[in-house]
Amino acid sequence: MSGTKKDNGYDGSQIQVLKGLEPVRKRPGMYIGSTGYDGLHHLIKEIADNSIDEAIAGYATHISVTLLADGGARVEDNGRGIPVDKHSATGKSTLETVLTVLHAGGKFGGGGYKVSSGLHGVGSSVVNALSEKMVAEVYHDGKIYRQEYAVGVPKSDIEVVGKTDKTGTSITFYPDPTIFKETVSFDYAWVVDYLRHQAFLTKGVHTSVFDERTNERQAFYFEGGIKSYVKKLNVGKDVLSDDVFYVEKQIEDSGVEIAVQYNDTFVEILKPFANNVLTPDGGAHVVGFRTALNRVVNDYARKSGLLKEKEENLTADDIKEGLTAVVLVKLPDPQFEGQTKNKLGNPEVRGYVDKVMSEYFAYYLEENPAVAKKVVGKAILAARARKAARAARDSVIRKGALDGFNLPGKLADCSSKNPEECELYIVEGDSAGGSAKTGRDNRTQAILPLRGKVLNTERARLDKMFANKEIVSLIKALGVGIGEQFDLKGLRYHKVIFMTDADVDGSHISTLLLTFFFRFMPEVVNAGHVYLAKPPLFELVRSGNQASDFIYDEPDLEVLLNEKIEERRAKGTKINENDERFRQAGYNDQKRYKGLGEMDATQLWETTMNPEKRVLISVKVEDAEKADAIFTKLMGDEVELRRSFIQSRAKSLNLEDLDV
Repeated sequence: MSGTKKDNGYDGSQIQVLKGLEPVRKRPGMYIGSTGYDGLHHLIKEIADNSIDEAIAGYATHISVTLLADGGARVEDNGRGIPVDKHSATGKSTLETVLTVLHAGGKFGGGGYKVSSGLHGVGSSVVNALSEKMVAEVYHDGKIYRQEYAVGVPKSDIEVVGKTDKTGTSITFYPDPTIFKETVSFDYAWVVDYLRHQAFLTKGVHTSVFDERTNERQAFYFEGGIKSYVKKLNVGKDVLSDDVFYVEKQIEDSGVEIAVQYNDTFVEILKPFANNVLTPDGGAHVVGFRTALNRVVNDYARKSGLLKEKEENLTADDIKEGLTAVVLVKLPDPQFEGQTKNKLGNPEVRGYVDKVMSEYFAYYLEENPAVAKKVVGKAILAARARKAARAARDSVIRKGALDGFNLPGKLADCSSKNPEECELYIVEGDSAGGSAKTGRDNRTQAILPLRGKVLNTERARLDKMFANKEIVSLIKALGVGIGEQFDLKGLRYHKVIFMTDADVDGSHISTLLLTFFFRFMPEVVNAGHVYLAKPPLFELVRSGNQASDFIYDEPDLEVLLNEKIEERRAKGTKINENDERFRQAGYNDQKRYKGLGEMDATQLWETTMNPEKRVLISVKVEDAEKADAIFTKLMGDEVELRRSFIQSRAKSLNLEDLDV
């Protein structure tokens, strides 16, 4: 299977060498970020990104990843194949040069690639250096070329091992367990997500993954590219129009691709990419997009009479409400800010995106007046809600709130003013709140009891939230503000802990709180400040008035009872087989807890609040897109989506299913 273009003389002269490979094994974190889970999977990304570059350049149409049964990973494409001729700068084959010399590649101005996702061009050699074994096969000129390496060192010269009618490159590697001490086992789900995104971003490319360990496989192909991506992001949401605005234009040596669709939520989803690299902190392309979007919408609103002469312009916050957009730029020399490539710095790109968006989105609104009216109308409603929210906010949040003044009356604050050691327990109900206030460490632990179930903020604007006493109490207690006033530096507690009953109602309250934080304070979650307390399910009262044993997970109950019974048998204790299991294990009583309110202050402290004994679950968002989709399903207006989700997972649903 071959690519779609001729190779245009792709040979060793297009590969430039900058410096050697020695530092990689000494400081791997400098090149792949970490030697844990993220760094391990970055190895696949480094190799696969090279294949993606072949696809972007038009030379490859298929990219596959295989997770091998023996622990390795294989990445294969049907591109041109890494050149195998002798390289003038090293005297070695170009294949060996690319895989053993740092900063050797076709991405440094030698003509190998006009557009590349690899900024530093260190990928292949770094993966080789951090692998105990790597095997490279190149399909080129009807031959199969092969070379094997160990920790970055060739074990033999490049060899011809067969004939073929295909072109491309296959890289098989085995991560070095002396480097990746945490794990060398690849996550199939991570690979699936990565390849799905690449298929969205590279229109017309086929990607696939096969896991030999489980025989799972998936393949992706999206003819619509980022247009299909936007539709996927809006699944489960009511869109203002089934049509997706899409434009793709070339300006000078750069490409601009934009897809936009509005929905009826109050949340913006903007995915900016540069050469297929996600830039979550934005940059020049985002500035150009926002500038053009705001100007075009306001101009249309004035011209059509939807925005009256005396009314002020719509703000960026008004216009982005309900916006789902993907902005993809492709340029020959991307200037990413920082090693993590989170922000694009090329100033010329701002003008390119502004020009394309201004011209074609204005034309789209003119040609689709019904859609344009909905977009402008939604922004006008957002403007009114913003003004109402500002008035409501000013009435409940005053100066000094962050210094401890005007805090909610129900808050039992801690005496310490050092946020790093302070904890806020958000407690379900006044009864549990009373026990928590009595049993806590009042120097570092604050208690905020909530009455009833808090507002579902999935479908709420700020003005509605400011009318809800429980939400307002929470905002004031945290000290970070909300909306345009949000500032993470004001957070008064570095641990925000949801403490609810271990039942359906308690889980619902936790989900409502998670919805609020995910939608309106994601920075607090992303910074690692949100936790779920885990109260015990059972108390087992020992014989002889000794201290109780507490069980936090139902499967652990039977395990503990079996252990205790066997211990008693080993000691020669007579076991009455007619007794209940907990009595056979030497306990006087078993009481299943129905709620936190059943515990007295001492029990609550010992089981759920004592830092030396408690169990806390850290809340993290590992995949924002998945989390967004889950919250839309569970907390949105689409009953059918929620019913389908619950019916398909009712017997096995747990917190891991929520991907948050």
